[in-house]
Amino acid sequence: MVESPNRREESLGGFIVHGIPFPINTDPDSLAFLKQMAPIRIEQEYAITYLHSYGQDSPWFAGLTNQHLLACQESESGYTYANPRGHDMFTGEPTQWIDITTRPARVHAFTVCYFGSEAFLPETPYILALIEFDDVNTLLLTRLIGPDPARASLDWIGMNVKPRFLRNSKLKPTDVYFIPA
Repeated sequence: MVESPNRREESLGGFIVHGIPFPINTDPDSLAFLKQMAPIRIEQEYAITYLHSYGQDSPWFAGLTNQHLLACQESESGYTYANPRGHDMFTGEPTQWIDITTRPARVHAFTVCYFGSEAFLPETPYILALIEFDDVNTLLLTRLIGPDPARASLDWIGMNVKPRFLRNSKLKPTDVYFIPA
């Protein structure tokens, strides 16, 4: 068989098709049976470029990129948030940025994750920990690296830890993690 030069080469192009069989009907003049056909489903990769702004949290991510862990503090009450927060949750007043990189920190609570999102699945099991800092009113949820997840122990509660930062920032909260001090 000779291929036509105008014929386009076909490929599946990464699609996975579900439910495509065409039902056979004995009456060629009626296509009413098509209403009984199950829907065709197509599985395919989908990519989109998304422009995301960190808005008022941008200084926190800039800090991580430069190996500084910033917190937010309400100027009058001194209430301090370990996470980025533009305004105090009690008064609504703007917060100020403070650097807590070198403050003493310890594990407040932790869990060993045996399942995670697609990005973390290859790293399971891993340890998520709530870190408390001296003179900070809230906790920071982050990864704890170093201790063996298979040997989790309540002795880890209160363990002194210190922050470490990814060398090549991804501008994500996971740019900071903690290790035993």
